Amino acid sequence: MPRKIFLFISVLLFIFVCEIYPQTVPPLASNPKYSFGVLLGYTRNFGVNVSGTISEFTYDIPLSIRLSAGYNVRDAGNPWDARKIFINDNTNGDPDKYGHTIDFRLDFALPVNLFSIRKSLLYAGPRYSMLTSTFEFIGGNEFFDITSHQFGLGTGLDLYFGINPTLSFVVSGGFDYYFSNKVGGHDSFYMPDGTDINGRQGYTYDDAAKSVNLPKYEVRFMAGLSFGL
Repeated sequence: MPRKIFLFISVLLFIFVCEIYPQTVPPLASNPKYSFGVLLGYTRNFGVNVSGTISEFTYDIPLSIRLSAGYNVRDAGNPWDARKIFINDNTNGDPDKYGHTIDFRLDFALPVNLFSIRKSLLYAGPRYSMLTSTFEFIGGNEFFDITSHQFGLGTGLDLYFGINPTLSFVVSGGFDYYFSNKVGGHDSFYMPDGTDINGRQGYTYDDAAKSVNLPKYEVRFMAGLSFGL
């Protein structure tokens, strides 16, 4: 009988210890790490990207969060088409053009095992891009900007090759998809749903987007350095 009582009490004590143990153990502490990155490369033309990353800020999921901004050189488009679609039908002057986009990117990244590479991150997140195409007709008294702001989504893969404990060489590849949005300048704006503002007769949103090479998607291949802080 005493043995049964002992066993019963032992079981109760075991259950009691199991119940209170998680509450008496000090909570695990995360150890956030911060890094700064600079990448150069192909983004439908030449682009530069700077980023800040926080990682290991939670012990439950090996998640990294990165916020970055980029400047990208762009082919501004077709000056003659842009002039007809947004301004007028004049044909005088010698055309000149230049274009760029400024983009902001928020990525959520998780580590993946890839060959024998020390660190590989698969990332995805939202995008926001601001395009400006500038056209000038020298001798034709025409100078105008065509702009569009687009939201998008993107994904990609980063490969890290360690140089020293706080410095890595990074190779990055990605794909971004952008949603159609208003494009315009001067006083003419074309909308994806056809509700244009002062659109010129005979032209559509697709014509306007094509004239300034408004991106629908973007393939990116970049390389640079990541500095641990």
